[in-house]
Amino acid sequence: MRLIRVYLEAALAPGARVTATGTAARHVTRVLRLAAGDPVTIFNGDGSDYRARIADIRGARVGIEVLERVPARPESPLALTLVQGIVRGERMDLIVQKATELGVAAIQPVLTTRGVVKLDATAAERKLAHWRGIASAACEQCGRARLPVIAPPLPLAEWLARPAPDAGLRLQLSVDASGSLVATAAGARAIELLIGPEGGFDEEERRAAERAAYRPCSLGPRVLRTETAAVAALALLQGIAGDLG
Repeated sequence: MRLIRVYLEAALAPGARVTATGTAARHVTRVLRLAAGDPVTIFNGDGSDYRARIADIRGARVGIEVLERVPARPESPLALTLVQGIVRGERMDLIVQKATELGVAAIQPVLTTRGVVKLDATAAERKLAHWRGIASAACEQCGRARLPVIAPPLPLAEWLARPAPDAGLRLQLSVDASGSLVATAAGARAIELLIGPEGGFDEEERRAAERAAYRPCSLGPRVLRTETAAVAALALLQGIAGDLG
């Protein structure tokens, strides 16, 4: 039997009654086509799933009765952060979706010199809400009960100027690097992975990343699209140090 999971931004506890509105309510009624009395699993990102049932549907509001708290799928033991050069439209959506499915703990979008996407404050706020919606939908599908932290977009230079974390490994994907991603990441328990946009990083950005302790590494001899590189690299890292395979 397929497990139906729905993300709700609400405090959840056994015996509570919550109301789904907006996107969540439309998903319940129009996509999942649930009716009063149907079972559903809900989560709010606190790390647990909650068994529930649809109590009633009144227009655009769905009443849900929380029955019990149940264990969710475990998170990866690898603390993985993706620092991704922002790319256009569906490509960035795909990266956020697949990174969430692959268990990243956090995503930091960065604006780069060669990136074709330029965001003012209003557009950045709109994009951030959009990406967080994609991540919550991906969590519904893949069984995660914790959402990755998706931070507001920053210029790459501003991100690199911040102090490096005390623990963990910083890696920068580069097709010209001599070291492989697998060999460089072996044994790490926390990784920040930096990937460029469609046109890659310019030379100054590469040097700045190296000064910020990002070690260049390669996925192999072929030049991959940025969305392909993100999926391939995250899967490899979860395979060697996380919970895949």
